[in-house]
Amino acid sequence: MTQYLLIAAITAVITFGLSWAVWKLAIRYKLHPPIRERDVHTRPTPRLGGIAMFLGVAAAFAISSQNPFFAIFWADPWPVLSILGATLLIVLVGVADDLWDLDWMIKLGAQFVAAGIIAWFGHIQIYALPIGGLTVGSSWMSFALTVFAIVIVMNAVNFIDGLDGLVAGVCLIANGIFFVYAYVLTRDIGASTYFNLASFIAVVLVGACVGFLPFNWHRAKMFMGDAGALMLGLLMATSAVSITGILDPAALDPDQLGRSQLLGAFIPILLPVAVVILPLIDFGSAILRRMRAGKSPFSPDRKHLHHRMLDMGHSDRDAVLIFYAWTAIIGIAFLLMYIATREDWFGQYWVGVAFGVVGIAACLVVTFLPARRPASARAAGTPTPDGAAEEIS
Repeated sequence: MTQYLLIAAITAVITFGLSWAVWKLAIRYKLHPPIRERDVHTRPTPRLGGIAMFLGVAAAFAISSQNPFFAIFWADPWPVLSILGATLLIVLVGVADDLWDLDWMIKLGAQFVAAGIIAWFGHIQIYALPIGGLTVGSSWMSFALTVFAIVIVMNAVNFIDGLDGLVAGVCLIANGIFFVYAYVLTRDIGASTYFNLASFIAVVLVGACVGFLPFNWHRAKMFMGDAGALMLGLLMATSAVSITGILDPAALDPDQLGRSQLLGAFIPILLPVAVVILPLIDFGSAILRRMRAGKSPFSPDRKHLHHRMLDMGHSDRDAVLIFYAWTAIIGIAFLLMYIATREDWFGQYWVGVAFGVVGIAACLVVTFLPARRPASARAAGTPTPDGAAEEIS
């Protein structure tokens, strides 16, 4: 655990320093696009934070290659190199889009290529899912399922990139929860070492988000842009997929378990989804909404969940904090369900269920509290005067 915390701290420090350097350069050379109609922020702001975050992540991987504790996933360097190569590709495409607004088909094509690199060259794939006693049927099915899963999570994370600190904070919380889960899962399956690629990626992303968040908090000095949001989604999905490689399908097969163990069998698959459930909900609703209107599923609009919260009367900062709360409550509830079933706590997974029910009830109350902004502002759908937030996809 100490080595993980150390690598997270190093990543945070490096990312913070690089974020400051990138921000200074962007301001000096005016590397910021004009404000668009759908943007919430009111002043030109650089969108190159993803560069600093990527360099921080790359530095963490470089440091890990010299640390014997992380030698287990450097024994075969292809998975790591494929992850770094795919991440570099998506960051370059994201930076180009942040500066010049690329066509959505170019971005989507690059996402599929990046996901394909990880699945094909890195051999990081979804090999087994305990659904109805069946596992992934063939290598091609495994490859396709992995690529689509990675692309969906990338876009889901990118779609919520619309308020100061929203993506950085949500991903910080999600990866923190996922790191604890991966660490405990590795312990429970009796692995010879607690060091694995999934846990490492999660803790590195925690560090990168911590280092960048001071520049992205309201009012933001710099946005992470598509480069940062797509990178976070790519690495979060890769981390979740890689954890499936250490799961034993037979041990997780519901057909081989009693009724009382059924939920416990599915939690290892459900928890990685739970930590990104809000981005996935926003992504799914946006796709359906746009296709129903006869538009491209990737055409931008101002009807995301965070925009709806602004229209309800929440300030930018309140909306972000509410998103944080939802992410934490849902993720921790599933984590407690998993830990309770393994530790044989009183009531077992009902500990997590009870926590989730109470937490969700509290979040609902806070979310639907009476609006604080003037009625005229809410009716016009305008942001608060001091609002400065990131773009959406």
